[in-house]
Amino acid sequence: MASEVKLDQLDSVLSEFEYPISRDEAISQTEDITLILAEGTENLGEIISQTSDDRFVSADDLETEVMNFLPRHSVGEPYQSEGEG
Repeated sequence: MASEVKLDQLDSVLSEFEYPISRDEAISQTEDITLILAEGTENLGEIISQTSDDRFVSADDLETEVMNFLPRHSVGEPYQSEGEG
């Protein structure tokens, strides 16, 4: 069943998996999930397939890897600081 998930809800999706989890199993379980980003969408399984880790020991571990491989436009305008103004 395909689903769409906002980026700020990613942790709740990943916390449903049983850890440790192999990269192949994580890809399999997420290949039908579309992440809704600040600008556009990305397939979660495809993002995980780009990682180099063979195994993830926790949801936090997997989420960190996903965040590292998201395109720059995922969280909004690049080089913008929320602290200025």
